[in-house]
Amino acid sequence: MSDPLRTLLDLPEQDKNERGLLHTPREIWQQPDTWRTTYQRCLDHLAELNDVLRRAGIGRGSTSSPTVYLVGAGTSDYTGRALAPLLRRRWGCDVWPIPSTTLLTEFEEYHRPGREYLWISFSRSGESPEGVALLEQALGRHREIRHLVITCNQQGPMAQLCLRHPDRAVALVLDDAVNDRGLAMTSSFTNMVLAGQCVAHLEDFSQFGEVVGQMSETGRSFLPAAAEVAETVTLLGCARTCFVGAGVLRAVADESALKVVELSAGKVTTLAETPLGLRHGPLSSVDSQTLFVAFLSSDPRRRGYELDLLREIDRKRLGRVRAVVTAHGDTDVSSLADYSLSLNCATDFPDYYRPVLDVMLSQLIGLFASMRSGLKPDQPSPGGTITRVVAPIKLYS
Repeated sequence: MSDPLRTLLDLPEQDKNERGLLHTPREIWQQPDTWRTTYQRCLDHLAELNDVLRRAGIGRGSTSSPTVYLVGAGTSDYTGRALAPLLRRRWGCDVWPIPSTTLLTEFEEYHRPGREYLWISFSRSGESPEGVALLEQALGRHREIRHLVITCNQQGPMAQLCLRHPDRAVALVLDDAVNDRGLAMTSSFTNMVLAGQCVAHLEDFSQFGEVVGQMSETGRSFLPAAAEVAETVTLLGCARTCFVGAGVLRAVADESALKVVELSAGKVTTLAETPLGLRHGPLSSVDSQTLFVAFLSSDPRRRGYELDLLREIDRKRLGRVRAVVTAHGDTDVSSLADYSLSLNCATDFPDYYRPVLDVMLSQLIGLFASMRSGLKPDQPSPGGTITRVVAPIKLYS
């Protein structure tokens, strides 16, 4: 089996620089190894993280626990969406992903005086203007909100704000290697998700370490197969890509759609939906120029709806090419897709932990789509429409 990602990694440094391939391929490839590093970083701060949750009131029971908001913008928002179901299950309290772009303009709609809140904010750079402004305002005006910031930049304003308010805010700073230098967030996304999974498992941290080890091994095996499929399907030149997933895998679909549209500078339009949601109108966009990608759940109930959608798409002959990702080598989908990728996970591996694995396929689709579009993946927006850190904004009180 060829490995087109390995081919890019082995290019001479000058070629990588000229073609904008110095960072993004490496940042995708390094992910399975960096997950172990992130687990160790959380282990090093285990006492501090436990103290954050204790002070916030996590574990007091559903009637007296705080409301938890998972805060971020763009990919950092999808990080929270990928974690919310796991945190609800583990903590037994209200956990809601709320974009920082929404909280900044609609704060009063989401904040009730007298209630306790824990905000877990995600930011690769810690420099997002909405994230910084929101954290400043919350720390300055609302002492009832406690904060955990998960970021990849020790020098970012959000990490520095936490240092100035140690009684109410703590920053978990991940290894600098996952502070992606490319425009698109790849290893920063999966490592912030993994850090959130670690926070969910502080009570059984050693056991979760075994899961992380499995994830790392699975990811390393999955990457070559995913790269081969990604290169092959992008060679078809599809003008649109549709991603579907349910539960935590809906967050993977959202992040996948963003990754492909970012890396292709909008030359490939994208759509993300749930399997049931796609049937209510958006299915009309799955035409003869569409790459259709489904992240299939291991949950039997969700799986039934997903298979019904695949059968409908097959019956109606929709889409140019279809690819699916499953946790196991399932035979029930092989006839319904052109490409069926298995993570080859253990039979009891839950969907909660899959986002860091599944999303690598779409990261690779974005990478190869960027190259096919004549762009430089490290800087795919030649006109500066989007930048690695969003431009500053004017704040309104």
